[in-house]
Amino acid sequence: MKSYNVNENGYYGEFGGAFVPEVLYKCTEELRKAYLPILEGEDFQKEFRGLLKDYVGRPSPLYEATRLSQKYGARILLKREDLNHTGAHKINNALGQILLARRMGKNRIIAETGAGQHGVATATVCALMNMPCRVYMGKTDMARQHPNVERMRMLGAEVMPVESGNMTLKDAVNEAIRDWCCHPQNTFYIMGSAVGPHPYPDIVARLQSIISEEVKRQLPEKTGRDYPDYLMACVGGGSNAIGTFYHYLDDERVHLIAAEAGGKGCDTQFTAATIHSGTVGILHGSRTLVLQNEDGQILEPYTVSAGLDYPGIGPVHANLSQTGRAKIYSVNDDEALRAAYELTRLEGIIPALESAHILAVLPKLELKKDDVVVLTVSGRGDKDMDTYLKYKSQFENDF
Repeated sequence: MKSYNVNENGYYGEFGGAFVPEVLYKCTEELRKAYLPILEGEDFQKEFRGLLKDYVGRPSPLYEATRLSQKYGARILLKREDLNHTGAHKINNALGQILLARRMGKNRIIAETGAGQHGVATATVCALMNMPCRVYMGKTDMARQHPNVERMRMLGAEVMPVESGNMTLKDAVNEAIRDWCCHPQNTFYIMGSAVGPHPYPDIVARLQSIISEEVKRQLPEKTGRDYPDYLMACVGGGSNAIGTFYHYLDDERVHLIAAEAGGKGCDTQFTAATIHSGTVGILHGSRTLVLQNEDGQILEPYTVSAGLDYPGIGPVHANLSQTGRAKIYSVNDDEALRAAYELTRLEGIIPALESAHILAVLPKLELKKDDVVVLTVSGRGDKDMDTYLKYKSQFENDF
């Protein structure tokens, strides 16, 4: 049977690998050799799962959205990652990676963040474990996600403004990698998404796979079935999506559906739709699909959503798209904003702008009444209230 997981060389099909500066080669090799024995160890699993239960609040509910189901003519269940401690799926990964760092003897933590949720999650686990934390964040994102900046600072993190490029997620990753290059011995980089050099995409996938593991347990109780017809998640780098898909990757009965940020349209220069508009290249240590010009210069992505504002895609998702295992939709800003208001008015759930992109795919599908759809709401919309209020007059009267 074909497998869509990473191979022994760190590749998903033609995508993946570890393209890193020489100064980081020893770090990534150390991580590659250490991560599987640690993550699969009994003591790690006991501590990790204990904290997921008692600190994060897992399992997150699988909620049957009755009014949304009535509207779209199928059984739609929402995997409520927005109800985790810190308000998003990011805490699953940050918690697992800091436990990994501690077992590897690293005593300084760095991270990057776009929407701020990964930064908050990293700052949270660093406070929990009494470890210093530095978070790199683009100045543009700091302005549009100010509440999360203050949460990080309250948790004790040092938030480093990034003023290069578009001052968004790509630039924050660049600066975090530069920091890592300067402090390779004692620093652990908690990567926030399923991107970067091997083994990061696999580490993030394994830690986020708790999402699909729980779905497999919860679905029979809710529907009497052990698999959904559709699994749906938004994708920027791709951490919540691979967590949602992980335990169903090789189950061809399940349609995997992802949504990337089309911005003002994937046929314009104002987009973050990497799969629709990107070409094969190297970005942040991985061979994947990248928004770039003919000379290989990275193009600045655009989207209303800070968490999807990335010019690349995790190599696992590049492969899932290329092989046809997953179908990826491009969702523009207006579609996402409208979908956010729709879920809010129909179900009383204000989603993160990132999650709103996958909600906007529902009207694009030809669903049947017996179809079971599991859609991951990856985060809550508190952090996006300024954006929602800015566009309120355009959408609030539609419902």
